[in-house]
Amino acid sequence: MIAFLLSPVGRWLAGAVAALALLLGAYTYVDHKGYQRAAAHYEQQIAATAAALAEADANEQRRQTITNNAAKQREAAAIAALESAEADNLELRRRLASEAQQDPDADRVAIGDAGVQRINKIR
Repeated sequence: MIAFLLSPVGRWLAGAVAALALLLGAYTYVDHKGYQRAAAHYEQQIAATAAALAEADANEQRRQTITNNAAKQREAAAIAALESAEADNLELRRRLASEAQQDPDADRVAIGDAGVQRINKIR
């Protein structure tokens, strides 16, 4: 076998195998570096996307908080208006009940003019 490797054909074949191994090693090295560059590039893209998502989430949380606070203020104003209207209504009913008790025609079978006016005030 050593004689074959020392022959011109053996040397040529050994040189070709060595060159092929050298090319394969160079390709593997270059491809590995390319993989590392691509991995770093996509890791940066993923990090940028994650940062953008975190910022968008924070913005959405802020927007929802502002919207909820505005809705709570509107609700409080509406509740205050309803309570005021209810107080006015109760006062009107008390006044009308007092007027009904003082009405001289309260014992009549039919409703008098004062009774009709009281009923119309409730509408």
